[in-house]
Amino acid sequence: MEKIDDKPFFEGKRVVLRAMEPEDLDFLYHIENDTALWVHGISNVPYSRYALRRFISESQNDIYADRQLRLIVELKETGEAVGCADLFDYSIRHQRAEVGLVISKPFQRSGLGREALSLLLRYAFAFLKLHQVYAYVSAANHAAAGLFEQSGFERTAVLKDWIQEAGEYKSVVLYTLCQD
Repeated sequence: MEKIDDKPFFEGKRVVLRAMEPEDLDFLYHIENDTALWVHGISNVPYSRYALRRFISESQNDIYADRQLRLIVELKETGEAVGCADLFDYSIRHQRAEVGLVISKPFQRSGLGREALSLLLRYAFAFLKLHQVYAYVSAANHAAAGLFEQSGFERTAVLKDWIQEAGEYKSVVLYTLCQD
């Protein structure tokens, strides 16, 4: 496992970030097809097991090759998959990437998301040498806003009526974090 300063990049006290495995198919199927999450992303159709199986098998787990990196958030104690942490829309030229994080409902508000995000940021800045990471957060998603603010992200802009949910337009907040 890669380390800097004798600390593993992908291992925290309670969670590990790891590459996707074929065994994650059912977990990813559940996450990607949770319609409550669609408003936070770009998906608006269900994913088939076939499409997700191809995504897992074709992913090189290399942000330079794939222009994205999806990692599974796994509990250290049990090995159970509890979420996904993503770096995507990666720009080599500008050294930035968007951050995505999903933690399964039963594990939300337990600090696991904060720990997973901390590990992802450590990797993004210390190893990938990114200059900036950013996230778009629904203005109504106070839990996610709190997570990003507690993790050092700055509220950079409000995008008015940016997303549509149930026929109603909602604003989104752009959060950014730059490497000093």
